[in-house]
Amino acid sequence: MKRVLMLMANGIEPLEMAAFTDVLGWADLLGEEKIELVMAGLRPEITSTFGVVIRPNCLLDDLDLDSFDALALPGGFEPSGFYDEALSEPFLAVIRRFVDADKVIASVCVSSLCLGRAGVLRDRQATVYHQVGGRRKQQLLETGARFIDRPLVRDGNFITSSGPGTATEVAFLLVAMLSSEANAANIRKIMRFPTPDQGWYDTPQVSSD
Repeated sequence: MKRVLMLMANGIEPLEMAAFTDVLGWADLLGEEKIELVMAGLRPEITSTFGVVIRPNCLLDDLDLDSFDALALPGGFEPSGFYDEALSEPFLAVIRRFVDADKVIASVCVSSLCLGRAGVLRDRQATVYHQVGGRRKQQLLETGARFIDRPLVRDGNFITSSGPGTATEVAFLLVAMLSSEANAANIRKIMRFPTPDQGWYDTPQVSSD
């Protein structure tokens, strides 16, 4: 059995969280290997980006981090206070702990900025939500990462992505890395998720025209 810790900051986006809970949940029930997802935060109750109140399974301080095989990081919105917790030292320390242990880290949208702030993306390929004007891109570059304008980027044990619409693809890739590509493909099939065509993977977020 594999165990995944989903680290939840106040202000997370529900869709990005749900991609992990659903895809990993289906994989746990119907996949070739059990995958347990544990949701943890710094507080017993979290208010998401759009006001949905979420109660994590446990508090971060109550966990044995060494018992997990991977870390999942949903992103969130600045006006909802996401960065107050997501860039706090307790969160960054967890990221460094997983990196030091050579474990998989799957991040969605702006949560790649957490990886960058933790100092673990230097000279690595990564992406982030990239709007015209490039504020988030610049923030990622300032951490030493090599920005790749694609919806999904994998560099070794790191998965980064560009927005909420990529969250399920991050989750499927995480399942593949924890078990097998065949297992992830089967879970995708029984969940009725289409496989994106190559154009989806190759298209930049912001046109160069």
